[in-house]
Amino acid sequence: MMAIRHAANQPLPVLINREGGSAAAAGAKIKADIEAAFRDAGLSADVELIGGADIRPALERLDAPVVIVGGGDGTLGAAASVLIETGGALGILPLGTHNHFARQLGIPMDLPGAVRVVAEGAHRRVDVGMVNGHLFLNNASIGFYPSLVRSREQEQYRRGLPKWMANMPAAWAALRRLRHHRLRVEIDGTEQWVRTPLLFVGNNLYSLDGGRIGKREALDRGELSLFSVEGRTRLGALWFGLRLLVGHANLEADFGVATTCRALTVHAHSPHIHVALDGEVHCLESPLRFEIGRQALGVIGQAEA
Repeated sequence: MMAIRHAANQPLPVLINREGGSAAAAGAKIKADIEAAFRDAGLSADVELIGGADIRPALERLDAPVVIVGGGDGTLGAAASVLIETGGALGILPLGTHNHFARQLGIPMDLPGAVRVVAEGAHRRVDVGMVNGHLFLNNASIGFYPSLVRSREQEQYRRGLPKWMANMPAAWAALRRLRHHRLRVEIDGTEQWVRTPLLFVGNNLYSLDGGRIGKREALDRGELSLFSVEGRTRLGALWFGLRLLVGHANLEADFGVATTCRALTVHAHSPHIHVALDGEVHCLESPLRFEIGRQALGVIGQAEA
């Protein structure tokens, strides 16, 4: 463990994505709240509220061993891609909607608690996933989920709905358009054809145990996890989703492929395919080459047990 207080004589750079999650809801007040939380922790902070698209260029102009970033998983992923290049460590204020990566690191969801972790927490190195040069901290997916995200964004734009409310009509729209992707998956020199409505690649192994959906035992084992949902009807897909949420997914019955590896390649029929990376949809060229960046990112989180 190495506390941040060694740098307390200089303000810590803090970049906040003002456009999403709780930062957008709080407005300009969030800056004063963050500054107060750092003062209470015995630190000073240079807080900057910027747009999500400006996170990367803002980090590129900074020269600091630690940068604190406030936002959701997409914002943290953009920051991580720069910090891996510069060698800086990522401190996290969980100001997004779901904050999966922050939760995985044991970071409290309240602002004072998150700042205490920055001030007193441990430096760790964790893995990142990569696909065609794009980084993901949690997971990448093809099929139903990217379709749902695109539908949700359309609902938000057309109706002005918040994300949580737009999820409902978006899920129904994505389910109506449900299609099965025929993909060729190569792992360790062997290949397998899969026909699936959802292919999921995780940064390290995701659990399917009841009450632990979306949890990972570790972030530094140097492996990707691959899950391919078996082909099914719309009603079957809905039933699978419900069973998955309550922890009753069956590896043999529900997944055509369920394995771990260090790298894999996915070939699609189309020259381009939509892929969701930590909830952000990208249109990437086929084939998709996935690999694990072993302990590539320095982060500040709870000390490991």
